[in-house]
Amino acid sequence: MQQIIFFLIRNKNFLLFIVLFSISIFLTIQSHSYHKNNFVNSSNSITGGIYTIKSSITNYFNLREENEILIDENTRIRIQLESYKSKVVNQNIDTNSILSKYYFVSAKVINNSFSKTKNKITIDKGERDSIQLDLGVITSKGIVGIIDNVSNKYATIQSILNTNSQINAKLKNVKHFGSLVWNTEDPNVIQLIDIPRLAPVKIGDTIVTGGKSTIFPEGILIGAVIDFELTEDKNSQNLNIQLFNDMTNLQHVYIIDNLDSQEIINLEKGLENVE
Repeated sequence: MQQIIFFLIRNKNFLLFIVLFSISIFLTIQSHSYHKNNFVNSSNSITGGIYTIKSSITNYFNLREENEILIDENTRIRIQLESYKSKVVNQNIDTNSILSKYYFVSAKVINNSFSKTKNKITIDKGERDSIQLDLGVITSKGIVGIIDNVSNKYATIQSILNTNSQINAKLKNVKHFGSLVWNTEDPNVIQLIDIPRLAPVKIGDTIVTGGKSTIFPEGILIGAVIDFELTEDKNSQNLNIQLFNDMTNLQHVYIIDNLDSQEIINLEKGLENVE
């Protein structure tokens, strides 16, 4: 203890300089948006690099499982593609004239939180890969969340396991819509609220995206109903949904870019201005 005290006394000027220098940097960053933004972007790059190293080590031990998932997904895509081709041929449609309005980018998850109330996921794609804010993120099994922050090489996703998340979803068979939220109790169970009281809900019903926004296409898988109950006012139902995704074990994701989103947003803004 005495040696520590002697050390502090001998180096008091240097230690005081470090403290004052740190305080000055902190105040500069907090008071100037330019410096603050540069600091945030630098932090994202540094933490992104650390997450990448950690993810590379853990992913090495999951290669066999990941290969099986990718093979299974490629098989389903081939089946769907062949089915689509046969339908197009039977209807005499020129396949070269058919363009999808959705563009997909694959990415690797390098950090994933699921035990907090506002969970985030970090991926290894960013602005240089044409990743932007408010793009939907899915896997082959279902939705994951929405891009909420982007740097040059990395991006973070607001997970569906986030109390700020609210996504339009519906019952696949009966087309009734509600809002997808999370009550923070179970990372594999989320809630679909505001479903009309008269909607014929059954245990096991599939829940999919509603397509009422520019973020997610209609019909992306979410999960299955495990139980439900009427709200206190008896006017609507709240459903508990078992996710198809294992949100605690995400490896690869797909970012969805709706190429028509800006046109739709501009049109809707114009209508709001008229009103």
